[in-house]
Amino acid sequence: MITETERKRIIDLIHQEVVPAIGCTEPIAVALCVAKATETLGTKPEKINVLLSANILKNAMGVGIPGTGMIGLPIAIALGALIGKSEYQLEVLKDSTPDVVEEGKRFIEEKRIHISLKENIEEKLYIEVCCEVGDDKATAVIAGGHTTFIYIERNGEVLFQKQHTASCEKEEECLELTLRKVYDLNTPLDEISFILETARLNKAAAERSFEGNYGHGLGKMLRGTYEHKVMGDSVFSHILSYTSGACDARMAGAMIPVMSNSGSGNQGISATLPVLVFAEENDKSEEELIRALMLSHLTVIYIKQSLGRLSALCGCVVAATGSSCGITWLMGGTYDQVAYAVQNMIANLTGMICDGAKPSCALKVTTGVSTAVLSAIMAMENRCVTSVEGIIDEDVDQSIRNLTKIGSKGMNETDKLVLEIMTGK
Repeated sequence: MITETERKRIIDLIHQEVVPAIGCTEPIAVALCVAKATETLGTKPEKINVLLSANILKNAMGVGIPGTGMIGLPIAIALGALIGKSEYQLEVLKDSTPDVVEEGKRFIEEKRIHISLKENIEEKLYIEVCCEVGDDKATAVIAGGHTTFIYIERNGEVLFQKQHTASCEKEEECLELTLRKVYDLNTPLDEISFILETARLNKAAAERSFEGNYGHGLGKMLRGTYEHKVMGDSVFSHILSYTSGACDARMAGAMIPVMSNSGSGNQGISATLPVLVFAEENDKSEEELIRALMLSHLTVIYIKQSLGRLSALCGCVVAATGSSCGITWLMGGTYDQVAYAVQNMIANLTGMICDGAKPSCALKVTTGVSTAVLSAIMAMENRCVTSVEGIIDEDVDQSIRNLTKIGSKGMNETDKLVLEIMTGK
């Protein structure tokens, strides 16, 4: 049973975790940190030194930066210093213009930016930026969350400092969630209708991708000839094309916001679009869509609480698990059937590695959401992977903990090897 206090805290948590973002959130978080350090310095820096955790570095190497036609961290850092506004949070670069991009290119050519790995830290999401001009220096540090500043300093004077703990930074993040509580959240519609903005933003991103030529063009491809000749013109094929299309646009650096979940735009896309497409094409009511989206997004938030913001496990596994719950509910699924969908997802997709943010994420997202549909169909037939199989436990919450333990602890060596391979090419 959810108390009134818990209900309000859960709604607050969803507001915190489901927010707009332009561009891949790792390089954008770096740009945000640069913007804060620049603002603290009080003028455009002459030099910028950036220290990053391995997971931030991995996710920022191969992704397009919105509005630049360029890939990777240097241009994100330059623009963060030139036009970034920290008040914009994960939309920090939305004031970018072609002229500023040219100025950013010159900033890079003048070798004013130095990027390196922060050694000997356990935190997987860590960004430290030091901006310098003359004898003046300003430092800003983000850790634990993509917009969570833990330290700001100017010329040796500490302006802001807070203790960072890896487990939970805010009271709301320490909520004792279970899948049952996620499913049972019964809230007046006007308190949760804000979740429809996820549908509007992420659908617009997909439709933008159909009009252009972004990334590997997977969504556009699936929507074209192959939809009729191979996939069939179906709800299933539309779920795949819309979800991969939005990912295509985002990973290629389209200057269009998407609604993120737990610090990831791809997670927000994967938690939203399969549910939206299924609801629209099955004539579900707006209330049904709202409640299914809430179930999907809150499931993702719940799983990410124990997995962590960044890990060696691909986030589409988690996000697609949320959308499988939403689709199952829209099919008329009970709590037990939603739990079956989660078990089926964990049995299938656990172990998919994250090898950085990049255009080919659209392939992984599509794998995730196709499995989401299959898991929902199985669940509605009361078919569920059992506890004698692999890492699945009779208790669905324990299965979730098994998944997140593998992703956050068991795959650490995999994470190191992936980064070694990526940086050694």
